[in-house]
Amino acid sequence: MDNAVLESFVETGPDSGPGGDDEFRDAVLSGLAARPKALEPKFFYDARGSQLFDAITELEEYYPTRAETALLRAHAAEIAAFVEAGAGEAGASLIEFGSGSSVKTRLLLEALPGLACYVPIDISGDHLQAAAEKLAADFALPILPVHADYTGAFTLPAAVPAEGRVGFFPGSTIGNFEPAAAVAFLRQARELLGRGARFLVGADLQKDEARLIAAYDDAEGVTAAFNLNLLQRINRELGGTFELSAFRHEARYNREEARIEMHLVSLRDQQVTVAGQRFGFAAGESIHTENSYKYTLDSLAALAREGGWVAQAQWLDPEGLFSLHGLVAD
Repeated sequence: MDNAVLESFVETGPDSGPGGDDEFRDAVLSGLAARPKALEPKFFYDARGSQLFDAITELEEYYPTRAETALLRAHAAEIAAFVEAGAGEAGASLIEFGSGSSVKTRLLLEALPGLACYVPIDISGDHLQAAAEKLAADFALPILPVHADYTGAFTLPAAVPAEGRVGFFPGSTIGNFEPAAAVAFLRQARELLGRGARFLVGADLQKDEARLIAAYDDAEGVTAAFNLNLLQRINRELGGTFELSAFRHEARYNREEARIEMHLVSLRDQQVTVAGQRFGFAAGESIHTENSYKYTLDSLAALAREGGWVAQAQWLDPEGLFSLHGLVAD
């Protein structure tokens, strides 16, 4: 990584990684004690989890990444115009929440040569550092990575101009939030980005149930490995005794809530110890590990309004599978 990127790399504290030790332990213990059992999806993303998610995005069944990439290519000029319309005197600053490998971001960076800076924010420090290094080699642009859990409190680097901030939240990660939590996140992002800010938010659209299920339960079992890796992480970091072969991955579509749910289902009655505490599982009992809400154009715009944003533009991929929303701070 070049010196400019190294010097700008911001750590927001010991708990800023994929769940600091205390945060991860407390969240896992409370989640396993809950009825029904549930764990937060942000804890998927240790180094192995991040690698597996990158593999998921390349699967034939997993359409969102291809659809969003097609959308960005088809509408790059319009999206760039939306970003530049909110630029300050120094140009626009692109701030990405949950940047991952920043693969899709390259399409946006190529369309925005006049950016003041790019700020990738990610919970996986190693993944973030590697992605920032690659981008620094390819773009003549200040890259200011921030290692943080973007759902919590953190600050942007001092070098980011106060005006002209544009948030970027691709990949339909907004769908991983419960609706009330999504509104809270949007309000928090509005506060961080500041006055006159703009926000690009990706959202997966409602569609045929069979296609949705296939996208979250692929034939190769990569999504299953991604889900089960959470138990492996608990074993490694919290002294857990989960037998991975005693659980199976399951994707379910909840029609009433318009969401895909991911679960880890116990195959038998069993006892598991985590951080010295014992938890019982009945056969068929599950740990609910993730939701992925699916939106309509109108329902996402309504959610944005609750969060303090006005939907000014909406773009779809050529197949109409995925949407990107251009929001302006209300």
